Amino acid sequence: MATGARHTTFSILGSDVVVTGNVSASVDLHVDGKIEGDLKCANLVQGEASEIKGAVAAETAKIAGLVDGSIEAKTLIVHATARITGDVTYETITIENGGRVDGKLSHRRHGATAPGAAKAPPPLEIVETRTA
Repeated sequence: MATGARHTTFSILGSDVVVTGNVSASVDLHVDGKIEGDLKCANLVQGEASEIKGAVAAETAKIAGLVDGSIEAKTLIVHATARITGDVTYETITIENGGRVDGKLSHRRHGATAPGAAKAPPPLEIVETRTA
């Protein structure tokens, strides 16, 4: 391993790479290839031709390809070319015109339980009380 490799702030999975199994990276990850398994990384950038079939957990996820699985991200950006099939949990979300999400969208409050941790049921909020 080269000495400078320890200072790498991101990794790339090129379009010719197919990974079968879970992927975990403590750095940012740019995925142009295919992953069949769960993916956990600091920040994710997914290319248009990329396919991920598994759960995704990241601080920031910029999705432009296909994701067949759940996504948990503090900040989620769904580009126009994105196709997501699965439930999505986020703090902030941007969906470009044409981006598609087939699943449940769940907002996570700032400072709430981190991805992968045990989740408490969402709190109930009383908007209006009426008496008959």
